[in-house]
Amino acid sequence: MAILLLADHDNATLSDQTGKALTAASKIAKDQGSDVHVLVAGKGAKAAADAAAKLAGVSKVLLAESDELANNLAEPLSDLIVSLAGSYDTIIAAATSTGKNVLPRVAALLDVAQVSEIIEVISSDTFKRPIYAGNAIQTVQATDAKKVITVRTASFSQASQGPFATVEKVPTVAFSSHASSFVSEEVSASDRPELTSAKIIISGGRALGSAENFKEVILPVADKLGAAVGASRAAVDAGYALNDWQVGQTGKVVAPQLYIACGISGAIQHLAGMKDSKVIVAINKDEEAPIFQVADYGLVADIFEALPELARTI
Repeated sequence: MAILLLADHDNATLSDQTGKALTAASKIAKDQGSDVHVLVAGKGAKAAADAAAKLAGVSKVLLAESDELANNLAEPLSDLIVSLAGSYDTIIAAATSTGKNVLPRVAALLDVAQVSEIIEVISSDTFKRPIYAGNAIQTVQATDAKKVITVRTASFSQASQGPFATVEKVPTVAFSSHASSFVSEEVSASDRPELTSAKIIISGGRALGSAENFKEVILPVADKLGAAVGASRAAVDAGYALNDWQVGQTGKVVAPQLYIACGISGAIQHLAGMKDSKVIVAINKDEEAPIFQVADYGLVADIFEALPELARTI
């Protein structure tokens, strides 16, 4: 049977995370000799479906549209997936807020165990996933007839463009009454790249001391480099940085080409979110800081002197 990949999108555009999850799904499909179908569920989501159809490795795109599916609520979306599950032996999604919200419910409704945040596909039923904040890697074999999987997309490359797959509309199910409903959303707007897809990230820690210092020291460098801005949990908890900038075990997992850690000690919770970065640069005045153990390049310096100088010379 085929593999069903739940697309991550905002109805208008397809998230980069879908293309990375597709790479994992394609490896499973290759091992078992099956096809990958992508489910785009929403309202007015034809553009996202067309974008999914252009990805290499996709044989079919299923487009489901209704008012109930417009906002990615877990209950109607999981009902839809379960109604389609009979044709699939693997249901997979990126470990984004949508994937983490929907797939556990799907697994419960199907009465199977979910395999969460895989970082490597060994075979169609065997995967590697991090545990203990990434300090250990667990090899898991899924023995259920149907597999429900989320993908840590930082570990997989973006799928390339391929021949245009067919887009097929699927009927929505009669959704049962649900305990949750969509009220409203507030989306932060920024000219900087999205944190999880940025090629360069500069992050600040508690050593910055205040939100004003964060703004004056980190943001000018980010603007010069065209970088996304990240932060440690300590900086976010102290109110120095926005919550959606948090990188780490309880924040976002990233793997940019360049990660610059400024005034970040390197607690294991933070390392779990960024240690897969291709090149890591650490700036910290404490030469014993754990961050230097994972850094490719380290600068023992005062960030309030080093970063303004960096901004002037870029």
